[in-house]
Formats: sequence, C-alpha cells, structure tokens
Amino acid sequence: MTAPPSALILDFGGVLTTDFWACLRAFEQREGLAPGALVDLVTHDPAGHRLICDLERGAIGQAVFERRVGDRLGVDPAGLLARMAADLRPDKEMLDLAAELRAGGVRVAVLSNSWGSDYFDPYAPWQLDDLADVVVISDRVGLRKPDPQIFTLTVERLGVPAGACVFVDDIAAYLVPAAAFGMRVLHHTDTARTVPALRAAFNP
Repeated sequence: MTAPPSALILDFGGVLTTDFWACLRAFEQREGLAPGALVDLVTHDPAGHRLICDLERGAIGQAVFERRVGDRLGVDPAGLLARMAADLRPDKEMLDLAAELRAGGVRVAVLSNSWGSDYFDPYAPWQLDDLADVVVISDRVGLRKPDPQIFTLTVERLGVPAGACVFVDDIAAYLVPAAAFGMRVLHHTDTARTVPALRAAFNP
C-alpha cells in the first residue's frame, strides 16, 4: 500500500485565488480591449510571451514590462500590473484546506510564477509566510515553472522526497515536469473537485 503524501505544493494565481484567466479577461473589458488581447499577447505572441517569462524570472522589472506591454496594447502603462490583477480574490475554501492540512502535520509550499515585486506585490494581502512552510516566488529565485530546477529547489526547501509531494496547478503544462520529477500532480480546474481530491490523497 502506498503511503499518503506528506507535503502539498500549491500554485498561487488560479489555485489560492479566483480564476486567473477570468481576471485577465475582466482587465481586457475594463480597458476597452478586444476579448483575448492580453491573454493572446502573453501566451501566443512570441515577443509578448518572452516579456512575461522575463518578468517571471526577474530578468526585467515591472516598469519595463508595463511600458512594453502598454505600448503593445495601447493602454496606459502606469499601474498596469495592479490593474491586471485587480479582480483576483482569495479562494477561501482552498486557503482553509491548506491551513487545515498544515495544522495536521502536512508540509505546505506555495510555488508561483511571479509578476515581480518592484512596486506592486500581488502576494501581500495573502500573507503567504503565515500560510506555508516554504514560499518560492519565481522572480526571487531566477527560475520559473516549468523549469525542472524550480521544482527541485522547492522540494529541497521542503525537506521531503519528491514522491511525498502533491503539486496542484491550474496550468496543465506545469504538471508535466513535476510528474517527471516524481511528484503526484493534480490539475486544478474547480475548487469543488480539488478539495475532495486533496482530502482523499492526504487522508486515504
């Protein structure tokens, strides 16, 4: 019989928060952009995708990202990241489950691709250091998902084997290197499905 896992690694945006992509779509609507303008820029456009990757790795600062993306979208770059994240809200059920599992002895980590922290810190309202034993933010370590090294770093900081970890992310592509590293993985599409799946995993 396989032993239950002893550590939980959670993505931030879209897992501990409300839907990340819905947040970006709301920004597009507020700014008067065509539907998908921002999402397509950072996911499908090569130059735009490179900008978000550089921001997440800390290779460029927030002001540079905002200026270049603002130019591409034709919107005011001042405070752009804060406006992009304005509709993110805590997912209380996921946050409560993380706290409950941690209180029961499960090691908890937050592993997030970041939008930087020069002037705007999207993590501040969540007080992640109180929620988790380990917090790995991409721009602070110079690595981003899906780079396998960021999973290695997170497991090392947790102090448990990869096989003892469950990794939860709303982006399926990020689960692939985690699974290859030996982690159990869970694709988060809906809190109502994720919560019972995690309860079952940690309390078989």
